[in-house]
Amino acid sequence: MFWNKKSAKDEGKLSGPREIPGPVQAHLVAEKKMDPDLVKLLKAVELKGASEDTPNIRIFDNSEATARKVQVKDYTSLDEAPGLVIYEGWFEGGSKQVKLEEKNKFDWNTPILTKEEIQQRIEGLKSKGETVFFYAARGGKSGGPLGMGAYVIEFNPDYPGKKEKKYNIYTTDVINMQPVGKGDKIFQLDESKKVAQWVKDAHHKRAY
Repeated sequence: MFWNKKSAKDEGKLSGPREIPGPVQAHLVAEKKMDPDLVKLLKAVELKGASEDTPNIRIFDNSEATARKVQVKDYTSLDEAPGLVIYEGWFEGGSKQVKLEEKNKFDWNTPILTKEEIQQRIEGLKSKGETVFFYAARGGKSGGPLGMGAYVIEFNPDYPGKKEKKYNIYTTDVINMQPVGKGDKIFQLDESKKVAQWVKDAHHKRAY
């Protein structure tokens, strides 16, 4: 076990979420082979360790926390949401020594699809009500490897009804790499190419 939660909490040594400290960022890139751009987007919370210079640390994705409706105020907030902790351990700033244990798998190597690949998957919808989803790097939702949930494309069950178009487009949160239902319907389109372009505009390397 890495910490003494009671004494540290009693002494008021908890910190709010912040950027991962430099030595820990370097460790994640060099030892865990994590994308350095992604490392800068994750968050850390700290708790006093054996000494002032060796705090305990937990690393998490705030977008995933938002999708799960969890407000991470400090280190102990994650006691009630252990599934959010990606890495846990300690570090020493002076010597730059870092010890981390992976607690939950985080897939940061999600392939970015081309517009053509997206269009092919949309056109692969053959049955009414069938869906396909794509991770999003921007938009109004949260969670997922690209940080902003996902778009769900549905072969409209009511097509070709009056004023109905072939594809329904939804936006939704993502938890554990899966969309939370279909989410909120935003519009309809007939042309798979236009749907693919809409998706592609939000399906790119994570920026938030």
